Amino acid sequence: SALKATQLRPSDPQAWASLVQARYESAGQGGNFDANTQQYTSSGIKELGAAAQAWQRYLKLTPHPSSDIAVLAARAYDATSDYANEARSWEIVSAANPTAATYYEYLANAAYRAKEVHKGDLAAAKAVSLTPKLQQFQLQQQLKQIKTAALSPTQTTSVPGK
Repeated sequence: SALKATQLRPSDPQAWASLVQARYESAGQGGNFDANTQQYTSSGIKELGAAAQAWQRYLKLTPHPSSDIAVLAARAYDATSDYANEARSWEIVSAANPTAATYYEYLANAAYRAKEVHKGDLAAAKAVSLTPKLQQFQLQQQLKQIKTAALSPTQTTSVPGK
C-alpha cells in the first residue's frame, strides 16, 4: 500500500516516508533476514536498497525530514555499507536529538567508516561531552578504537544494537 501511495501521490513526502518504513520492515522479515546469523539475505539487502532510494526521494520533497525515518535510513545504509549516506542520516537524527550521546556515537562511527575523519572527530567529541563524566574515558577509548579500525585497510567495525 505504501508503494501504491507513492504512485498515486508522487509529490507527497509522507507517502515516501511510509515507503521507507515499509521497505525497511520488509527487509527484516521472512526470507529477507536470516534469524540464525542475524544477517540480511540478498533479497533483504535489495529491500534495504529500495528503502534508501525511497529515503532519497523523501529528502527531496521535505525541508524537515523525520528523525524517526532517518534512523531507518541510517540502519539501511549501515547494512548496505553506504557509510557516507549513513552519516548524513545520523546527522539528521542528531540534530533532532541534540542531547542524545548515542546518536553522535553512531554518527562518529559512520563518518569514520566513510573516511570523513573531521566529521567523525566532531561527532565523537560531542558524544563524549554528552556522556556522564564517569563514562567519558571509556567512550573516548571506544571511539578511538572505532576510528582506528575504520581507517585501517580492513574495516569491519560496527556499533552493536544500532
